[in-house]
Amino acid sequence: MVLQSPIRCRPVIDTTWLDATAQAELVRSGAVTPKELVEAAIDRIQRVNPELNAVVRERFDAARTEAAGELTDGPFRGVPMLLKDLGCHVAGEETHYGTSFLREMSWRWPTESYLARHFRSAGLVFLGRTNVPEFGTTVTAEPLANGPARNPYDLRRSTGGSSGGSAAAVAAGLVPVAHANDGGGSIRIPASECGLVGLKPTRARVSQGPDIGESWAGATIDGVVTRSVRDTAAVLDVIGRPMPGDPYIAPPFVRPLAQEVGAAVGPLRVGVLDTDPGEPYLDHPQCRVAVERAGRLLEEIGCIVETGTPDGMFDSQFPRFFTTTIAGDTALTISAFERVLGRPVRDDELEPRNAMYRAVGKRMTAEDYLGARFMLGSWVRRMAAWWAPRELDGQGFDLLVTPTVGAPPPELGWFTEAGPEQEGRRINSFIPYTAQFNVTGQPAISLPLHWTEEGLPIGDQLVAAYGREDVLVRVAAALEEAAPWSDRRSSVSA
Repeated sequence: MVLQSPIRCRPVIDTTWLDATAQAELVRSGAVTPKELVEAAIDRIQRVNPELNAVVRERFDAARTEAAGELTDGPFRGVPMLLKDLGCHVAGEETHYGTSFLREMSWRWPTESYLARHFRSAGLVFLGRTNVPEFGTTVTAEPLANGPARNPYDLRRSTGGSSGGSAAAVAAGLVPVAHANDGGGSIRIPASECGLVGLKPTRARVSQGPDIGESWAGATIDGVVTRSVRDTAAVLDVIGRPMPGDPYIAPPFVRPLAQEVGAAVGPLRVGVLDTDPGEPYLDHPQCRVAVERAGRLLEEIGCIVETGTPDGMFDSQFPRFFTTTIAGDTALTISAFERVLGRPVRDDELEPRNAMYRAVGKRMTAEDYLGARFMLGSWVRRMAAWWAPRELDGQGFDLLVTPTVGAPPPELGWFTEAGPEQEGRRINSFIPYTAQFNVTGQPAISLPLHWTEEGLPIGDQLVAAYGREDVLVRVAAALEEAAPWSDRRSSVSA
């Protein structure tokens, strides 16, 4: 009698809450295959996304084919991710920018962005596109074209924007990492509202080529939202590369950012914001509590903490000059799509906010636009002095700590319920702390260090000097160890 050898079954590994680094390690060890990671993520999206509306377009069949094929042997080989439906173009695939007119014509981008190539070179597998506000010009992901993305901590509330769909998907455990970009806080705001890590890199750290040199006067930049500091650092190591022809490049790092995770923090001089942003802005008590707690944690990890506010932080003229550049860029973007479509884009095909931006942009003269940029340049130099060494007449701070946003996640519809005239005021009131650093070009990170009694996340923002993401990563990793957030789970999740 011949005994049959028992069939050895590989144990099933639940990868739902593993970060991208851990999932990639499982692939390298042979414990799971890329196909298994992708299938598990697809299953989570199919089960949970109907409640969230975070993913607005799927590419599951293509992802399955790629995962079963010869993926690039990069640091994240086989790890599933989602792309924001704004930027990071994939040749031959649809990107709608949250608009109804591009969705209706199933617009497919003719070129591949350098960013998409870098994600692919890391071995990441794209599963689809995430919900965004139309043209990314507001701080909540509630486009008329797709309906609102819902916060997994409370489905009645906003995810933040403009990378709101990406943040909701990562927070709910659908994928470990998702593409995001930031022109006035659009990585950091959703990270704050969904309890994630969101790093806005230094200006020009991540190329927007080949189609774009700069947009919003150099304020926009791409990145990701993640659940761990080490993922954020390792992904930026992959995508943070200049491209030939970029209008400028960021200073290179001394060593990979991934090596900053766990490195000694040192006696950094940290300033905790001590100025009320003023009447036009929200200043919720829970956001102040979050900053006070962050200050105590920073002292515990060896930083020298004091209070302070950069000169110009709440300059009353800043919003006007920055909005001028946004209006000009929005008008140009819509005109570019009109040339592609071969027809005008009507006002009734745009949300009122963007119809207004286009109207303002079209009335603008070259002198208006360049004057705004000139004034912003002068303002940036005032701001930068706060981080400059004292021997250069600066104040010598290494980091600034602020709330990421002015209040906990608002209810869906809050920004628009008062009508078009009030929408802009409410947008500005909600973001007293983020857009400044898009204009200065400095790196800034939101960390999930505080939750309200109702269980809503509130992020703390840390801002470093230009080019110093390494300082942010070292400090963020130390804070993650001191006050871990990895066991936090949203009420709606996989």
